[in-house]
Amino acid sequence: MTMVRLYFRVLELLGKEARLGWILAFSNLVLAMAQFAEPVLFGRIVDVLSKSPGPDPAAAIAPATSPWPLLGAWVAFGLFTIVCNAAVAWNADRLAHRQRQAVLTSYFDHIMQLPLTFHTGTHSGRLMKVMLQGTDALWRLWLSFFREHFAAIVSLFVLLPLSLYINWRLAILLFILCIVFTALTTLVVRKTFSMQMKVEEHYGDLAARASDALGNVALVQSFVRIDAEVQGLRGVADQLLAVQMPVLSWWALVAVMTRASTTITILAIFVVGIILHGQGLASVGEIVMFVSFATMLIQRLEQVVSFINNVFMEAPRLQEFFDVLDAVPAVRDRPDAIDAGKLKGLVEFQDVSFSYDGKRPAIEDLSFTALPGQTIALVGGTGAGKSTAIALLHRAFDPQSGVIKIDGMDIRGMTLASLRRNIGVVFQEALLFNRSIAENLRVGKPDATDEELREAARGAQALDFIERSDKQFDTNAGERGRMLSGGERQRLSIARALLKNPPILILDEATSALDAVTEAKVNAALDTVMQGRTTFVIAHRLSTIRNATTILVFDKGRVIERGSFDELVAQGGHFAALARAQFMVQDAQQSGVEPIEIAKL
Repeated sequence: MTMVRLYFRVLELLGKEARLGWILAFSNLVLAMAQFAEPVLFGRIVDVLSKSPGPDPAAAIAPATSPWPLLGAWVAFGLFTIVCNAAVAWNADRLAHRQRQAVLTSYFDHIMQLPLTFHTGTHSGRLMKVMLQGTDALWRLWLSFFREHFAAIVSLFVLLPLSLYINWRLAILLFILCIVFTALTTLVVRKTFSMQMKVEEHYGDLAARASDALGNVALVQSFVRIDAEVQGLRGVADQLLAVQMPVLSWWALVAVMTRASTTITILAIFVVGIILHGQGLASVGEIVMFVSFATMLIQRLEQVVSFINNVFMEAPRLQEFFDVLDAVPAVRDRPDAIDAGKLKGLVEFQDVSFSYDGKRPAIEDLSFTALPGQTIALVGGTGAGKSTAIALLHRAFDPQSGVIKIDGMDIRGMTLASLRRNIGVVFQEALLFNRSIAENLRVGKPDATDEELREAARGAQALDFIERSDKQFDTNAGERGRMLSGGERQRLSIARALLKNPPILILDEATSALDAVTEAKVNAALDTVMQGRTTFVIAHRLSTIRNATTILVFDKGRVIERGSFDELVAQGGHFAALARAQFMVQDAQQSGVEPIEIAKL
C-alpha cells in the first residue's frame, strides 16, 4: 500500500466525524488565505512609508499615502486568524479523541470475531501492540492534519501563485526552494521506508516476547530464567535500535538542510531584490514582503516535511493495523441467515469432509445423528479428527462438503450468534477472566440473578469453596483464573455452562488434568450439567464416557468404530485395546475379547 493510499484510508476512518472533518478542512483553507494578509500588508505599509513626502500634515493624512487603513486591516486579519486557529484546534482535538475511541472499539470487535485459527497463529501481545499503536497513530495523524498540516499544504498552493502575481522574478527563488525540499524529502523517504518497516517488526517482536514472558512468569521463575529472559528482551531492543538509528540519521539530515535553507533563501532574496530594486523592477516593500514569504514558506515546508515524516514513521504501524482490520473471517453470517432461537438439540452430520490444507483430510465422510438428550463420545489419538468435528459443529470452520444440521436446519443458515447461544463449551483448560467469580459466571447469562448464580454453583459442586472465601462471589479469579486451583477453575467453567443452559453441550477433555479426588467432584458436576442435553464428549480417559449413548472412534479423520462402551469392548477392536490399556478391562478372556497387542494401537 502506497503512503498516499495509506493516508486516504486514515481519513476514510473518520466515519461519522467526516462532516466535521470537511468543515475543519474548509476552515484551514480560509485560514491559510488569511495568513498571507500579514506579509502583503506589511510590504504595502513599508512602501507607503518609504514614499512619504515628509512632515507635511496634509500629505500624511491623504488616503493614498496613509498607512493607518492598512494597519487596521492587518489588525483585523490578525484577530480573525487567532480566533480561527483556536476554533480549529478546539474541534480538531475533540474529533481526534472521539474517533480514536470509536476505531479502537471497532477494531477490538473485529479481532474478537476472527476465527480461532487466526488467534492461534497470531500472538496476543502483538495484537495488543497493533491495536494500541495503530489507534494512537490514527489519533496523531488526525490531530496534526486538521490543526496544522492541512493548513500548511494549502498555504503552499496559495503562496506560490500569489508570489508569482506580485513579482515573478523573486518568486522563482521560492519555487527553487520548494523543488529542493521535494527532491530531498523524496530521497529520504525512499531510502528509509523499508528500514522503518523492519523497525516495526522488531517492535512487534519486543511486545510479543515481553507478553510471552509475563504470561509464563511462573515458568520463568521456577526454571531460573529471569536473567535469560531479560537478556533476550535486551537483545531484541538492541536489534531495534540498530535498524532505527539509520532512519533517524536520514531525517536529521532533512532537519539540518531545512535550517540551512532559511538563511540561504533570505540572503538570496536580499541579493536579487537589491539588484531588481536598482533596475526599478522591485520596490522596498516587495523585498520585505518576499523575505516574509520566504520565512513563512520555510515554516510551511517544515510542517509539510513533518507531516510526511509523521506519515512515514506511522506507516508500518498503520499497515499492520489495516492488515488485521482487513482480515476477513472465513466463517461469517450469510446475508439471509436467521436467528435460530432456542433449539432442541437434534444434531446430524451428513457426509461431512474438511481439510485444513486442501490436501490431507482432517475429517472425511463423517455421518452420525445425535438425538436430543443423548451423549456422543469422540475417542481417538491426537490428530485423529475429534476436535475438528466439534469445531465444525459450532462453526469455527465450515466443511468443504457435506451438511451439518441442528433440528433439521443447516447451521450455515443460522446466524453465528444464535448458533453459539445454543452451544455450551467446557474446555480442557478452564478459561477465566481477571474479574470476580460472579462476572465470570455471568458470561453464560449476563442477566442472571444472584440466586441463579448460587444454583449454578451448587450444581457444579462449586458453592462450597466460593462461600469459604471472604468475598464469596465477589472474589477475583485472577489473570486466567490463577487465584484458584485447577479443580475450582474447572467447576466454575461447568457452572458457567450450566447457567447458560444450552441444549447442546461440548466437554473438551474437561477432567484430563485433574487428580482423582477433584475429578470425582467435577464428574459429579458434569452429570448434573449433562442431564437433558445433547452432549459431545472429547475424551482420552475412557472412564469419563462409560455411560455414553454412542462412542465414535476416530482414526485419520474417519470413524472406524461406533457403538456403546460394552458393544465396542465386545468387538475386540481398536477401542477394546485402548480400554484394556487404561485398565478399563481387566482381562480380555473374561470379556470374551481376543487378546490384542497394545503395540498395535
